[in-house]
Amino acid sequence: MKRFGVILLLATGAFGLLGPWLVGIDPARQTLSRFLEAPSLAHPLGLDHLGRSMLARLAYGAQLSLSMAVVSVLSAAVPGTVLGLLAAWRGGWLDRGLSALADAVLALPGLLLVLLLAAFAPGQFWPLYVGISLALWVEYFRVTRSAAALLLAGPQVEASRLLGFGPLYILRRHLAPALLPRLATLMRFGFGGAVLAMAALGFIGVGLQPPTPELGVMMIELLPYYSEAPWLVGAPVALLFFTMLGLMLSGGRHE
Repeated sequence: MKRFGVILLLATGAFGLLGPWLVGIDPARQTLSRFLEAPSLAHPLGLDHLGRSMLARLAYGAQLSLSMAVVSVLSAAVPGTVLGLLAAWRGGWLDRGLSALADAVLALPGLLLVLLLAAFAPGQFWPLYVGISLALWVEYFRVTRSAAALLLAGPQVEASRLLGFGPLYILRRHLAPALLPRLATLMRFGFGGAVLAMAALGFIGVGLQPPTPELGVMMIELLPYYSEAPWLVGAPVALLFFTMLGLMLSGGRHE
């Protein structure tokens, strides 16, 4: 099952990365006379309510959602991990201050934080990016801090220090092997949460706005036509489903 999940992730990633280039159609180009045209060889997913290529819009939407999710997760993972290591290593006032800051951010629901930032610049990219990153970094900080504190107090690290090994050796030899699997799991779920958050905000109309080809925006745009052209609504839903399924299965054990 893990192999199948990895294949799904690679397929969705390749579609988002190469899809806009392979399709070669402007996702904003309208042909109003071809309203809700059924799938054909020229347009495998048909045309939407404004005569735009659904395949082109889905490819650009996948690229937008996946790339922003990757950037948001990396922007949260790097500072969260570094601050967690610093808090565990130095302790004292630095640990207390960073822990208090993390608790304060954790008290505010992540989606509410994104909504508050989106209210200042509706329809813009940066509130979604900043809000998702601010909501996610706490998880990396707390996991890294708690795991690193236990490892640094263990006999293996004490022995390395007595033998004269420096921080880089301890980080590479003792901390990294134990932390990387946990961080990889957090990043996988954080990536899925970021994609879902973007789609949910677009669906309720407080995220990116039409005509931006984003998964949530496409769902709400096409929802009134679900009875006439169900394949149009099903396309972004299926892409979102396969992305989440790939993320879940890729973390399983090898059979």
